[in-house]
Amino acid sequence: MFRAPVWRAVTALAVIAISLILALVSAPRLGLDLRGGTQLVFETRDSPTVKADSAATDRALDVLRQRADALGVVDPTLIRSGERRIIVELPGVLDPRQAAEVIGRTAQLAFHPVLGNEGDVRDENGGKLRLGPAAITGDGIADAVQQSDPQRGPGWWVSIDFRDAGAWQRMSGAAACEPVGDPKRRIAIVLDDEVISSPPLDPSIPCRTGIAGGSADITGSFTHDEARDLAVLIKGGALPVPLTIVEQRTVGPTLGAAAIDASAKAAVAGLVLTAAFIVAVYRMSGLLSTLALACYGLISYAALVAMGATFTLPGLAGFVLAIGMAIDANVLVFERAREEYDQGRGRRGLKAALDRGFRNAWSAIADSNVTTLIAAGLLFWLASGPVKGFGVTLAVGVLASLVSAMLITRVLAHAVIGRVGPRLSGLGSPGAVRTWLTRRNPQLMKARRLWLAVAGTLVAAAVAGLLARGLNFGVEFTGGRLVEFATAKPLSADVAGQAVSRAGFPSAVVQASGDGVTVRAGRLGLDDVARIEQELERQAGEVTKRSEEFVGPSLGEELRRNALVALGVAVSMQLAYLAIRFRWTFGAAAVLALLVDVTVVAGMFAWLGKPVDGIFLAAMLTIVGYSVNDKVVVFDRVRELWSPRSPFVTAVNSAILQTMPRTVNTGLGALFILLALMAFGGDSLRDFALALVTGIVTGTLSSAFVAGPLAVWLARFDRKPPPGPPVKRRRVSGAVV
Repeated sequence: MFRAPVWRAVTALAVIAISLILALVSAPRLGLDLRGGTQLVFETRDSPTVKADSAATDRALDVLRQRADALGVVDPTLIRSGERRIIVELPGVLDPRQAAEVIGRTAQLAFHPVLGNEGDVRDENGGKLRLGPAAITGDGIADAVQQSDPQRGPGWWVSIDFRDAGAWQRMSGAAACEPVGDPKRRIAIVLDDEVISSPPLDPSIPCRTGIAGGSADITGSFTHDEARDLAVLIKGGALPVPLTIVEQRTVGPTLGAAAIDASAKAAVAGLVLTAAFIVAVYRMSGLLSTLALACYGLISYAALVAMGATFTLPGLAGFVLAIGMAIDANVLVFERAREEYDQGRGRRGLKAALDRGFRNAWSAIADSNVTTLIAAGLLFWLASGPVKGFGVTLAVGVLASLVSAMLITRVLAHAVIGRVGPRLSGLGSPGAVRTWLTRRNPQLMKARRLWLAVAGTLVAAAVAGLLARGLNFGVEFTGGRLVEFATAKPLSADVAGQAVSRAGFPSAVVQASGDGVTVRAGRLGLDDVARIEQELERQAGEVTKRSEEFVGPSLGEELRRNALVALGVAVSMQLAYLAIRFRWTFGAAAVLALLVDVTVVAGMFAWLGKPVDGIFLAAMLTIVGYSVNDKVVVFDRVRELWSPRSPFVTAVNSAILQTMPRTVNTGLGALFILLALMAFGGDSLRDFALALVTGIVTGTLSSAFVAGPLAVWLARFDRKPPPGPPVKRRRVSGAVV
């Protein structure tokens, strides 16, 4: 009895100390949506000679990495995703046209002899040329660098070093044999089937001797940026296969800083509100759980930075949301401890009641956290972009909350609870909600047909919204480009729409709010965005691009399919887990109630016209985890109360009433966090919080008024007998003779 708490305390101190060290020595890695920059997702395509397999994609990745390094981007990130996709993150690069042009060009470089002026190829000045076969290709280039020299005059050029000096000398020597002024004395330098320079050889170069030394200069009145970009392309080499941009996101640094500031405010406000609520309800125990909650934040942060996880805007939202969910385990334990103390009339003592509370709550805590981990795992494997960060953060938060509640809270409670009285501890009274329910003892299951009828009405209204208005899918699921501009003075939606129409896009979806204008269209190129920006500047003065997002049609279809698969797999896995952990009737009742929750949220977004994107998918999968979490707690208590001597409907009614205090307190804790996100977050986080608030409210109500009645109705088809009473082991003491 003495050693276990000591080892628990040592382990808790070790976890906190390690987390503190990691948090101090490791710097967080911010995603582009928080620090600003451009993310490009390329997809390799088959060429006539090379198949776009994983090996070709890896070679293309090496070429892109050399180009990104040569651009001078600080800390670029390039990774292969799947067999044919490459994700490129360029912090600080806010011009996607420049990034896409330099990073993703095929860059097939070749040196051609000129055979005359009668060809169909245009030179850099618009004249016609007829070219011979390529004598030197991009593979023969050893190095390329931009240079300038005031003594040679203004302008920049690109100096090239060849791997095979003899090949260049033979080519230049053959051209030098032609008369001065003859077009055959020129050498055409071709990049991606376009002549970028075709200079004639200097008259001083002798015939057959050519240019020795293995170097040459490409001239063409380049600016510094043009010369640098050309040198990057030449030095990086040719891509083995063509690349197509299927996704692109650009976020300005001011928007990222505002997102960090908003998330920090939401975290502080949510933590303060949750702490005040939990202390008011559970007094000293609540104060101890608040300290454990602060440790939870430290453990989660340390785990994420140690893993090298990238903090994204949805990830920050997940971190803030997990604060509210972390309180759930503490509430479960404290409510069970209150029950144990009340049932024993105080004879067992506070410490004994607390021990039994931790022990009896473990089953519900474990089951509910497994369901949330299932949702987080699906987000990581099937989601795209920053939403993956939400899945990682949510999973780490769930595991950290277990350590916080079952280890740190337990150590603190054991150290303090025995030294204070029952009233100050917060465990000596059943609480106002439990007292009211015990006194009234409402028979909720007698009106189960009414509750199911109300749920059916809500589902019908939601389905009507889905059929009548449909879901407003964002570019992430439909494909297209979404650009958000900040304007110096506010514009109405009509004026902004007229400006976009003058730029050539009358069918674009234009929204205006305050000092922001959002434009969404299916076929909107980078040059088109620049034209729209110019038209808006004529109406609103200075215009700054806050963010930009592009998703190709093929990727949008894939993401939409993955979203449906994720929801389907989530529901199926929840059903399978509950059927194995409990019985099939419980699992079916929980999943049917879960479908009610999901349908109501989707219908509300349809009626309100809110955008449905990856953030919405994260909210829906979180609702799946939370809703099933709530129903697991109820059915875990049903399993505990149900016996052959007690009718099933009575066990369900009693389980709902006994778990109601936990449900109310946990829901309020999460709602405080979400209300803070709605108050301080941006538009995307506000919609995310709105979906979760609706899902938590409907999920809490459906546990009692949908899952309970459905379980009673399905019980008639269950042939499995009720669980028998738990067998208590008898301790035998004495000597063996």
